[in-house]
Amino acid sequence: MRYLPALIVDAVLVLVFAAIGRASHNEDPLGFVLTAWPFLIALVLGHAIAALVPARPRRPWSLGWGVIVWVVTVAGGMLLRIATGDTAETPFIIVATLVLGAFLLGWRLITMLVRRFRAPAEAPATES
Repeated sequence: MRYLPALIVDAVLVLVFAAIGRASHNEDPLGFVLTAWPFLIALVLGHAIAALVPARPRRPWSLGWGVIVWVVTVAGGMLLRIATGDTAETPFIIVATLVLGAFLLGWRLITMLVRRFRAPAEAPATES
């Protein structure tokens, strides 16, 4: 169950990516699920792969875990789009790769920095 919070955060960010993308093209942003579903399926697969990698990072909020999830989400999402007859034009691939990278790695980087800067402040209190 320790994987569930990271999966939920990632899924919300994929949905945000799809809603922003649809809105930026003057499409109905409420149809974001049509854009998001291939990426959501690939996201779940990415988390499963990250959990099964032998030398995996042990924490789903780590950058290493996030890189695996990001690559599988983008590649798998694009492949599912193409397999179901949707498009995956080069500009969309570039934008999706950059935005999903910023989203899926960004919150992990922030978490890492918060933990790193918060840990020394808590250390003296626990040593007493």
